[in-house]
Amino acid sequence: MKKNGQKAKSAWCKKAVEAIQKNYRSVLVILGFFLLWEFSVVWFKVPEFVLPPPSAALKHLFIKQADANYNWPLHIRTTLQEFILGFCVTAVLGIGLAIIFVWSKKVKDMVLPLFTFINSLPIIAIAPLILLWMGYGIKTNILIAFLVSFFPVVINTMTGLDSIEDDLLDLIRYLNASKLQLFIKIRIPNSLPYIFSGLKICSTMSIVGAIVGEFIASDRGLGYIIISAQYTMSTPPIFSSLIVISLAGAGLYWVVALAERLIMPWAFKKEQKG
Repeated sequence: MKKNGQKAKSAWCKKAVEAIQKNYRSVLVILGFFLLWEFSVVWFKVPEFVLPPPSAALKHLFIKQADANYNWPLHIRTTLQEFILGFCVTAVLGIGLAIIFVWSKKVKDMVLPLFTFINSLPIIAIAPLILLWMGYGIKTNILIAFLVSFFPVVINTMTGLDSIEDDLLDLIRYLNASKLQLFIKIRIPNSLPYIFSGLKICSTMSIVGAIVGEFIASDRGLGYIIISAQYTMSTPPIFSSLIVISLAGAGLYWVVALAERLIMPWAFKKEQKG
């Protein structure tokens, strides 16, 4: 048993290393973008208050500045906590709601139009109402992150659960399989590519929701820094926050993509053969 467990762990490690090696080009592109940004600002002598170079933005992150002395670890930790919790809540509830909708058409017909209505509302407009009802705090920002990002997860998962060939469904009915067996053995495995597509969208939209919440309902976080720096016309902290936000969203997207490769290796084998 121990040998089998070790083999499984080594196989997963190999897959993870392969995924990292395949994505190194993306890392090089990001580094190249920052280098181009740095040299362009220096070469064209762009004023720092208009567009600071990445070095100035990073300096504010790692070195205390007299003009903008923020507690960066606290603010970054707050935003990451809201972002990750918002993503996890959205993933669990979004996939769960999609399963319920596909399981019961009556529930789908009653509830899905309500979610469509909620998704159509501009979050920046209803965020003050959420603040009024729930007050300041991490719960408010997690709720806003959920409202921003849940719809793609629900719709993608529903599409995957419903995309079963009629012949396969007829075969399952002929074998007298239960509805639960149909979901566990057929619908959910078949929907994995769609679920991961929804989660990839959610990984970037969740941090947008968290930042929107911090704009309106927070006294800490990277969104709070952006608003505070805007009032003082200090652009380097704004770009420092934007860099961290972008890296956080890209990092979670990469984690979801890595999980997809580990859980669905057969899909990528087909791509390599093709």
